Amino acid sequence: MKFSLLIEIQLADPSPAAEKRAFHEAVRHAVLADELGYHEVWAVEHHGLSGYSHCSAPELLLSHVAALTKRIRLGHGVTLTPGRYNHPIRVAERIAVLDILSEGRVDWGSGKSSTLVEQGAFEIDRADLDGQWREALAMIPRMWRDEMFEWQGTYYHVPPTAVIPKPVQQPHPPIFAACSRPETVELAGALGLGSLNFTAGNDDHLKAKIASYRAAIATARGAAGVVNNRFCCTPTTLVLDDDRRACEYGFRGARFFQEALATYFFSRERVVQPIDVSRAPLTEAQLAKAMAERNRPGSPLTSIVGDPAAAIETVSRFQAAGVDELIMVMDLGTVPHEIVEQSLRTFAHKVVPHFS
Repeated sequence: MKFSLLIEIQLADPSPAAEKRAFHEAVRHAVLADELGYHEVWAVEHHGLSGYSHCSAPELLLSHVAALTKRIRLGHGVTLTPGRYNHPIRVAERIAVLDILSEGRVDWGSGKSSTLVEQGAFEIDRADLDGQWREALAMIPRMWRDEMFEWQGTYYHVPPTAVIPKPVQQPHPPIFAACSRPETVELAGALGLGSLNFTAGNDDHLKAKIASYRAAIATARGAAGVVNNRFCCTPTTLVLDDDRRACEYGFRGARFFQEALATYFFSRERVVQPIDVSRAPLTEAQLAKAMAERNRPGSPLTSIVGDPAAAIETVSRFQAAGVDELIMVMDLGTVPHEIVEQSLRTFAHKVVPHFS
């Protein structure tokens, strides 16, 4: 199993000063992760989701991280690929340049975002969203492969064009898709793509998703004949030697993350005001309940929170379900920078060796 990090740039109390601090802290977390031997750092792309994610230019963030690191892989998790967000040619060019400058360390994830905030801001017709995404997903690997690219499709019409430069990795960087629903998990498998998943449900729910993915990818051909059989999950994570302290910070941060996500992704209206989610510490009763329910049979498999022993037990559940990579969300909006660094070190030194 591989262990990686997800950068959201979350802010419990957004302000320009807090944004500046959070970006620099995220870079320090990525550099530390490189030193500690983590597999990858993934960065999201979101626009206008105040509080939940201020990471609107991941291509710049990951380029900066590439210059400061030596080994860790760099993941776009994901590039918003429909053309009103990013034209496919621009996506192909940016990923190729990052792959060159990082000496072939890039993984590319593609998605479309279901938030009304982003769709409205970029004037996207929801009826075209899936079609634009699928067509771009078919185009970009060909841009990396073909000396002269040409396309006449439903949404894009490109005359003969040399899309340059080409990526270092051949035939192209590994490709992933964001999978928010069971049908997109199966689609990712059928297209031969890696699957990027938010954690939800219990062990049985996760095993069923992975089984459907493996069944779909078993007969996939993939772009340029390359199949990327990799199922990834993004649990909220905080691991410290002190179990209670880890739970105080970790479950509070996980609640902020989950409520902020739900505010934007599950709302039927565009959310443009400051988000109304809890930032307060858990009550004693809430904390006791959360700690007691960890790793119970049938309990939700969404967070890795606690001391190393509790974390090993939870990670073992993900491993038993068949997960290939855990892309952990540690820089949660309510968790201080120094606590995230402690968690990065504790997890690397006391949890990862158990799965080596």
